[in-house]
Amino acid sequence: MVSAVLAARVSPARVGAVVGRNVGALRSGPAYWLVLASGFFEPVLYLLSIGVGVGALVGELRLADGRVVEYAVFVAPAMLAVSAMSGALSETTFNFFFKMKYAKTFEAILATPVRPLEVALGELAWAMTRSAVYTGAFLVVMVAMGLTRVGWALAAFPAALLVGLAFGAVGMAVSTLMRGWQDFDLVTTGQFALFLFSGTFSPVGDYPPVLRVVVEATPLFHSVELVRGLAAGLPGWGLLGHAGYLLAMTAAGLWVAARRLERALCR
Repeated sequence: MVSAVLAARVSPARVGAVVGRNVGALRSGPAYWLVLASGFFEPVLYLLSIGVGVGALVGELRLADGRVVEYAVFVAPAMLAVSAMSGALSETTFNFFFKMKYAKTFEAILATPVRPLEVALGELAWAMTRSAVYTGAFLVVMVAMGLTRVGWALAAFPAALLVGLAFGAVGMAVSTLMRGWQDFDLVTTGQFALFLFSGTFSPVGDYPPVLRVVVEATPLFHSVELVRGLAAGLPGWGLLGHAGYLLAMTAAGLWVAARRLERALCR
């Protein structure tokens, strides 16, 4: 029933027009390309410095199936999830907020037949394009370094896209609640906390019990577990639970973002 309602209200052509506007803006100068490149290199540098550098001191870790692997094999899928998260959030927080609050881009778009939900879907689709570039490039690096096989890399790609989809939707919802640029300090702090404490650099089982419960409720934990399970060749029914969490996160984020845009701009 929900899908039927969405199908009746959403026009793919109008969503595509929102994406097309972003493509046109991309041609305005080289600055955006530099930002795009920096977002890819950050997790790669973490992989090289921590996964490979610190990994030489840590040695090996045991995966859930009992396999003993190099530390870099454990860290790399987490950095892939972080890369997908960062790419989507960069587009749907700072850029989204600027277009909504200062450039008044969405007000101009909503003067056309495009609706708030279609604006949200178009912006999310554009964010997913950035996330897909990061994800694909990072997987190439992982395969080249021997940290995963080609088949498992192909399986991990859509999982990483789901991570970007979920964080992109929530990023838009959060952006509609921001009062000014200072509020984004909270977003940056939260993102960095997730980066450090979501099973990215050490197994969650090593955490104290109380902290472990908190960590297992966070979205990046579910993202890391889903991507790691596929990239490391550990498929299982438990991965469906992680995917379901991210799908619910996507739906909630889109709903909030569309409602908030409608209230703020359709008055």
